[in-house]
Amino acid sequence: QVQLVESGGGLVQAGGSLRLSCAASGYIFEINHMGWYRQAPGKQRELVAIITPGHSPVYGDSVKGRSDISIDEARKTVDFQMDSLKPGDTAVYYCHLMALGRGGLQNFHYWGQGTQVTASS
Repeated sequence: QVQLVESGGGLVQAGGSLRLSCAASGYIFEINHMGWYRQAPGKQRELVAIITPGHSPVYGDSVKGRSDISIDEARKTVDFQMDSLKPGDTAVYYCHLMALGRGGLQNFHYWGQGTQVTASS
């Protein structure tokens, strides 16, 4: 059973920085990509940033230019940092993993439980 454990988040002052980490446990044949999505009240879940090992990251438009994501494939962890936080960044942030399961034939999607990030003005 693959599980994702998230850390970081909480209350951050507007203009400050946010750091989130996510660690995957359990059997994973191969990571396709890991990253973060977020969902604000009354809004759809949106991409924050994802990264495939050995490839350039993909950032959502709302965080592009002020964020950085990195992955450690061997440790199955992903780290994310975002600067210059705004009140509009307030949301529940979810870690996401897409990976091949046993036999390497099928991709599976996994989600963390979510961590609340509140950017106060």
